[in-house]
Amino acid sequence: MTPSRIRTRSDSIRRLCVSLTLLCLVACGTPPAEPGGSASAAARTAQAQPLPPSQQEAQRLHALFDQAWEDAMRRHPSWATYTGDRRYGDRLDDASPEAEAAAYDQARRQRAQALAIRRELLSDTDRSSLDLFLHQLNEELLFEPLVGFRRMSLGATGGFHTDFASLLLASPVDSVVAVEQMLARLAAYPQRVEQELARLRQGQALGWVPPRAVLERVLASLDVQLGSSADASPFLAPLNAMDSQIAPQQQAALRQRARQILADQVLPAQRRLRDFVAGSYLRAAPNDGALSNYPGGAAAYLAAVRRHTTTALTPAQIHALGEREVARLDGQIAQVMAKLGWTGDFASFAHHMLTDPRYFHPSGQALLASYRDIAKRIDAELPRLFAELPRAPYGVRAMPDHAGPDASEYYNGPALDGSRAGWFNANALGYKSRPSWGQETLVAHEAVPGHHLQTARATELGDLPKFRRSAWYVAYGEGWALYSETLGFELGLYQEPASHWGHLQAQMLRATRLVVDTGIHAFGWSRQRAIDYMLAHGGEDRRYIESEVDRYTSWPGQALGYMIGQLKIIELRDRAKARLGPRFDIRRFHMVLLDQGALPLPVLERRVDDWIAAESGKV
Repeated sequence: MTPSRIRTRSDSIRRLCVSLTLLCLVACGTPPAEPGGSASAAARTAQAQPLPPSQQEAQRLHALFDQAWEDAMRRHPSWATYTGDRRYGDRLDDASPEAEAAAYDQARRQRAQALAIRRELLSDTDRSSLDLFLHQLNEELLFEPLVGFRRMSLGATGGFHTDFASLLLASPVDSVVAVEQMLARLAAYPQRVEQELARLRQGQALGWVPPRAVLERVLASLDVQLGSSADASPFLAPLNAMDSQIAPQQQAALRQRARQILADQVLPAQRRLRDFVAGSYLRAAPNDGALSNYPGGAAAYLAAVRRHTTTALTPAQIHALGEREVARLDGQIAQVMAKLGWTGDFASFAHHMLTDPRYFHPSGQALLASYRDIAKRIDAELPRLFAELPRAPYGVRAMPDHAGPDASEYYNGPALDGSRAGWFNANALGYKSRPSWGQETLVAHEAVPGHHLQTARATELGDLPKFRRSAWYVAYGEGWALYSETLGFELGLYQEPASHWGHLQAQMLRATRLVVDTGIHAFGWSRQRAIDYMLAHGGEDRRYIESEVDRYTSWPGQALGYMIGQLKIIELRDRAKARLGPRFDIRRFHMVLLDQGALPLPVLERRVDDWIAAESGKV
C-alpha cells in the first residue's frame, strides 16, 4: 500500500523567504530585461502595483507547501522513491536521534508559518489545503511524546524488517544510473540497521517491546530472507527486471556487484537484526500485547484511534458499533447459507467452504490468472458508476515470498509523475488458503473500484498541491476500498451464492476488527479470546485469523478505519439520495468523494453536504 501520512518539513525561514521571492517573480510574470539593459515601461508599471492581498496569501501558502514538499523529499528519500522522485534514490532515511529531533522542530516551525496565513483571504480549495496541512502537522506532533510507542517498528505482517525489500521493489532499474543508485542504497543499509537497533533498544529500556507471538513472526520472515540464495534474495529481485537497453554484459557486472554487497554488507546487517530480536528483545517480550499494559499505553491507543479513524469516537463507542455490525452481518450470512442449501451450523459451513477442493486453485500462477480475469471484467463496467476514470494503469503480481503464506494482500499506488503503475500484490504463495469465492470482493477492494481507482485519481488531480495528491488517511482510503466491495453487485460480481458468501465474509472481517482491536487494547481481551471471536463469526482459516490478530496487536487502531470509513460513505450516499431524490446521480456522487484526494472523514462530510446544498439549489 501508499505511506500512511505526509511528513512535511522545510529547511529554515531564510530558505522559505528565498523560495517565496522566486515564486513571486514567476507568478508576477516579470519579463526579462530588454536588449538595452532596462525593463520595459509596462514591466515597471506592473512591478509598481502590488498584488491583491488574496493573491499574496495564496503565494505564501503555496510557497510553504512547495518548500515543505522539497524538504520532505530530502529528509525521506525512501518516500521520495515511492512518489516517483529519483533524485535521492541512492540514500536511505536518517533515523538518528538528531534527525528525529530536527524533524519535530521543523514541524513546529511549519505549523507556526501555516497559522500565520490569513485563511479568510484564501479560495475554498486553498483553505481546505491549509486545513489538511495543519491536520497532518498536528497529528505528527501528537505522537512526539509517545517515544516508546514509536519504537515498536517490527510488526506481525511487516515493518522495518521487510521495508527495505519493499523499497527496492519500488525502485527503478531502467538505466545504469538507476541501478547504481540501488547499489548505493544496498551499501547504506547496514548503517540504517544500526540506527534501528538503537531505536529498538531505547524502546526496550522504556518497556515497549512487541509481544512474543509478533516477534516470532518477525523472526520467521527474517529467516526466509536470510535463507534465500543470492539469486532468489528479495533484495536482489528488482535486478531481474533491468531494462533491455542496458547491455547484457553490463547487467551481469551490476548483478555481480550487487551479490557482493549483499554478501558482505546487507545480509550481515540483517543477521545482526535477527540476533537482537532472537536474543534480549524476545526475552523481554510480553505474552500479552495490549497497549493498556504498556507505560502510557492508554494514551497511545487513544492517539492511534484518532489517527486511523479521523474521528473523536472512543474505544467504547467503536466496540459497540462493531457488535452492531457483526449482528447485522450474522443475519445476512444465515440467508446465504440457506441459498447454498446448508442445513448444519455455521462452524460446519465455514469448514466446508474452506476445505472443498473445487474452491481452490492448483497453483499460485492459476490464482494470479484468476485475479487478472476478474480485474478485466470489472474494468469494462466502471463507466456505469464513475463519470471519470484515472489514466494510470494497474497490474496484478505476486508479493515477495518472504512475506509468508499468511500475509494479507495489499496495493502499491502509481508514481505521481506517471512513471510507475499501480500494483495489486497477491499472495500467490498462499494459494492453498485462498478460496476462489473470496477473489471477486478482494479485487474490488485492492484494485478497482477500490484502492487503485481512488489512489490513481488522486495522483492525477494536478490542481492540488503534491502533499494532497499523495495523502493517505486510513478511514478514507480503506473505507473507500471497503465501500467499493459493496459496489460489486452493480458491477456484475457475486452472482453465485458462494461469491456472495465471500463478500459477506470480507465485510464481517472488518466488522469483527472493531470489536477485537478495541477488545485487545482497551478492554483486556487475550489473544485467544480475540481469535475465538473472529472464528465464531467470520469463518476464516485459523492460521489467517491468528496472523490478523497479531497484526492488530502490533498495529493498534489501524484496522478500525475500514468499517468506520465505509459506514460514513454509505451514510453520506443515503443522505444525498434522500435529499436529492431523482436528481441524485451516482456517477457524480462518486466524483465528489474522489475529486479532492484523501480527506479526514469530517472534511469529507462537509464536502458532500456542500454538494447536496448546491444540487438542491439548481433549477
